[in-house]
Amino acid sequence: MIGSSLAGRSARTSVSYDGHAARELATMLGVPRIVLFDQVGSTLDVAHDLGEQGAEAGTLVLADAQTAGRGRMGRSWRSDAGAGIWLTLIERSSSEEALGVLALRLALALAPALDPFAAERVRLKWPNDIFVGDKKLAGVLVEARWHGSRLDWLAIGVGINVRVPDRMDAASLTTTERVSILRSVVPALRGAIATTGQLTEDELTRFAARDLARGRQCAAPAPGVVAGIRADGALLVDGEDGRRAVFHAGSIILTETNSLGAT
Repeated sequence: MIGSSLAGRSARTSVSYDGHAARELATMLGVPRIVLFDQVGSTLDVAHDLGEQGAEAGTLVLADAQTAGRGRMGRSWRSDAGAGIWLTLIERSSSEEALGVLALRLALALAPALDPFAAERVRLKWPNDIFVGDKKLAGVLVEARWHGSRLDWLAIGVGINVRVPDRMDAASLTTTERVSILRSVVPALRGAIATTGQLTEDELTRFAARDLARGRQCAAPAPGVVAGIRADGALLVDGEDGRRAVFHAGSIILTETNSLGAT
């Protein structure tokens, strides 16, 4: 482990992330604290431990590798050593209204932040996936913890491939300079978190411009044609009978190619 002892994990002292010490990296990224690991089960689990201990907003957990990285609906996330950026950001947002659209808003903020490092323009797939071409590049997972009826903290997990994992059909970036990527990504994430309310007209327009599923046939969450999203983050699907179905949860499975299946 890199950083302070946490949840039974033993500490080491002289450590770095791609040559940068935690304090130096925190200053560079404009966050109050960074906890670094060479390997951990899940940065999300560490973040929840830290949140319970009162970690301040902006605390960032970074790992070189995860052995139990996870995505939505309990799916595993491949997190090989040095192969990507595996992070969780702790925030203490007071905007409960924005929770329903936060994953979408975060992905929308990440896309232009990743554009300079990608071979082509980054695209988005409802509700939390980031693609280059027809292959997945990154994902976002938001987990909230409550104290009674009050939102206490958010753990915002992000996984970004900087090289394609062995034996996986995925996208990667054109650089392995992870610190440069973090300098673009972390401010974008924090800016999205600070935004309140439902998706604005501008956000909907920008999402539509990157939406890889819009106008395409899908088998799930219902058969039909993907018709975009609403301000509350709901997915719209037009069926054969002309009716529009609205979905607040699930995954899109497109029928044209298996590479854009549920994630």
